[in-house]
Amino acid sequence: MNINQHQEILRTEGLSKFFPGVKALDNVNFSLRCGEIMALLGENGAGKSTLIKALTGVYHADRGTIWLEGQTISPKNTAHAQQLGIGTVYQEVNLLPNMSVADNLFIGREPKRFGLLRRKEMEKRATELMASYGFSLDVREPLNRFSVAMQQIVAICRAIDLSAKVLILDEPTASLDTQEVELLFGLMRQLRDRGVSLIFVTHFLDQVYQVSDRITVLRNGSFVGCRETRELPQIELVKMMLGRELDTHALQRAGRTLLSDKPVAAFKNYGKKGTIAPFDLEVRPGEIVGLAGLLGSGRTETAEVIFGIKPADSGTALIKGKAQTLRSPHQASVLGIGF
Repeated sequence: MNINQHQEILRTEGLSKFFPGVKALDNVNFSLRCGEIMALLGENGAGKSTLIKALTGVYHADRGTIWLEGQTISPKNTAHAQQLGIGTVYQEVNLLPNMSVADNLFIGREPKRFGLLRRKEMEKRATELMASYGFSLDVREPLNRFSVAMQQIVAICRAIDLSAKVLILDEPTASLDTQEVELLFGLMRQLRDRGVSLIFVTHFLDQVYQVSDRITVLRNGSFVGCRETRELPQIELVKMMLGRELDTHALQRAGRTLLSDKPVAAFKNYGKKGTIAPFDLEVRPGEIVGLAGLLGSGRTETAEVIFGIKPADSGTALIKGKAQTLRSPHQASVLGIGF
């Protein structure tokens, strides 16, 4: 497709949204070109989510104008925004996991004749739609039999098939592994090359430099700047996001050695049948322990067992060196554990 990549498809002028005591968006001017991937960055509370919600009709701006293909628009809700050509796919896929891929792709617009579903036609169209982006899968299978990455790809294909000219991807890679991220990026590049404009919201700066063409930064609800990705050093990007120089010397100062401290909490062979396999975990005073894993890996279940929401049926818990039985959230709270 011959796309003029300098042609503007979406623009906001003076967009503002206020809540009691808070300027969530303050006079934001945002611009998106045809056939580009725009990274939208900022710290938590910078205004990214509010801008997305204003563009998709979840919020109605208190001031300012939204332009799409040179025409002013006022999305009433997400469905209206989709009709106008603005689609959104969130980190948590908003589809029906127990229904087939084909059902999810065409839900609400299934091919029918005399009021009866034409399933074979729907499945044929679904297969062709996925194949057009290079994906071969059995569209008759339930969506939940596929990886989180593939579920997001199905959601993206659905949004594009609904004639999205602008596609907003809100933290799409947060739960994906490296290979799944590359799979998603491949689709994003395909869409860009076909003329779709994408807004990519993420906290992973390395991914921004992998896939985006330009970067827009918000801070405290205000527009900070928009730069070409290839021309913006990462240290300068961080400065734009924080509003100050990053003190690299402070990051290099050594703290005390935590390994010499006794654990304030220790869990040995701790687990609950049917919830989480037995695990060992130690936490020392002043230590931050990261609990990482993909969706469905057991992170939440681990926390629930530790907090007594789902009491463990194996192993031991030592809190400040004393054996404890964590049978309820109240008991865990009394012992100094919060969730």
